[in-house]
Amino acid sequence: MIRENYNVLGVMSGTSLDGVDLAHIIFNYKNGVWVYNMLECQTVAYSDMWVARLREAVDYTKDKLEKLNNEYTVLLSGIIKTFIEDNAIKGLDAVCSHGHTILHQPQKGFTLQIGNKQELAKSIDITTVCDFRVQDVQMGGQGAPLVPIGDRLLFNDYSYCLNLGGFSNISFEDNGKRAAFDICAVNTVLNYYANKLGLPYDDGGRVAVKGKLVTEMYNELNGLEFYKKPYPKSLGFEYVKEVLLPLIEKYDTSVEDKLHTFTIHIAKQVANAINVLPPGKLLVTGGGAYNVFLLNCMQEFMPDTTIVVPDDKTIQYKEALIFGLLGVLKLRGEVNVLSSVTGAVGDHSSGVVFEV
Repeated sequence: MIRENYNVLGVMSGTSLDGVDLAHIIFNYKNGVWVYNMLECQTVAYSDMWVARLREAVDYTKDKLEKLNNEYTVLLSGIIKTFIEDNAIKGLDAVCSHGHTILHQPQKGFTLQIGNKQELAKSIDITTVCDFRVQDVQMGGQGAPLVPIGDRLLFNDYSYCLNLGGFSNISFEDNGKRAAFDICAVNTVLNYYANKLGLPYDDGGRVAVKGKLVTEMYNELNGLEFYKKPYPKSLGFEYVKEVLLPLIEKYDTSVEDKLHTFTIHIAKQVANAINVLPPGKLLVTGGGAYNVFLLNCMQEFMPDTTIVVPDDKTIQYKEALIFGLLGVLKLRGEVNVLSSVTGAVGDHSSGVVFEV
């Protein structure tokens, strides 16, 4: 499938649990350069029932996980088919789908993204490229982050690419190699506390800004062992459940104070990661790019960094876009995972291709 033009659908479900992101993309490859055009894009929100199931699935038994995987695959195929029909999309070369991460334990050699079953390809009747993380973990890597190769190939105008999603992660060039790692939890924690107030998320950080800093909590968060580890390193929802939420819940204070304190903690950890690097342009994407309070805190901690918030499509669908690219690279038999960022034994072409 080596050619210059590819018509694909990138599909991503992130740890924020806000829904399934779908992006229709045309990729062109000319003179060693990848160019893309994002066409129709949409986020299909999960029902409350699905949010609850996906959140609690970390504790499921093997049998219960298999049932969830089957039912999620049916859900995902329906979402994809409806999106294609509603937008009258024709001639797709492939659907490139990340699935939804339930378990991520690379230290145990294990990661699970549901919805990456052959039944997905059969149901939508389109070649499907999926399950991008498993091979990397089998090769000794973290299975994350996978987006940095897309940052290198599509967004090399920026010194640094920061995603503020369920977790924050950053990628940049370091002596000719791509470096990348997870920094800290973001919307996995912020949304959890916004939900307690009956809100899907803290829009613009408007609730957080009303709270006050709980200094002891802030210091305890900043002292966590994960931040002292060298990269490559990655985080999963297990970390939120086992470490972060118990720490925060020890403090008898308002939800506003918890949101305020954790937002400043995020900004501090992002700044700690960036301030040791040369000043440059920082591209910020993901749902956290709309959190004005968070961005203002980041700028205060990073006065020498130029923060760039792009157009809405790039903010919301950059990961779906890049998983589209990862799928295309897999179809071409080319490297789509960088060992310099995951810690695997070598660069490789990851993912499973289900033909129809």
